Amino acid sequence: MKKLIFSALLGLMTTFAINAQSGSSFGIKAGLNYNANGNYFESIEANAQNPDRNVGYHIGVFGKLGNSIFFRPELVYTATRSDYNNDAFKMKKIDAPLLVGLKVIGPLNVFAGPSLQYILDSEFDGIDIKDIENDFTVGLNFGVGISIKNIGIDLRYERGLSKNEARFLSNNNIDLNSRLDTRPDQLILGLSVAL
Repeated sequence: MKKLIFSALLGLMTTFAINAQSGSSFGIKAGLNYNANGNYFESIEANAQNPDRNVGYHIGVFGKLGNSIFFRPELVYTATRSDYNNDAFKMKKIDAPLLVGLKVIGPLNVFAGPSLQYILDSEFDGIDIKDIENDFTVGLNFGVGISIKNIGIDLRYERGLSKNEARFLSNNNIDLNSRLDTRPDQLILGLSVAL
């Protein structure tokens, strides 16, 4: 299933590159993420620990079809980090936002859409996390952007919609009743260049 989704997205991006139309484009993008995942519970009795936000990054490709009203699929590698007291939760994932946008005035546009997310790797305080409920989740992106010629800058908000928790086990595979909400809650600043 994972290979099928990846292949479909790669095929969609290739189609955009080959069949570029007026108002349509294909390019690269990169930027910074200001992220916090959900609450961390050390045990059943413990209070929730809210994360401190931290800066991450993303890099990928995008396609755009249309001009005044457009469809913009993206395929992006994302690395995030959230801090919980003295511990850090790091996550690496592939994001595939499927955005629909509207050109408002001049170079200004607004957009929104679902984001398909596949978790590649996660680590909490040096421990690889193997027991995440779902590697594949869905989130929501919405934001505003400016496009001048082949350069674009956008600011968006992303929130994970699918409930997804990681559970922690001791070295003896004993459930410690510790869990972490892995859903992203982030602001994303991106720079894109149409090729």
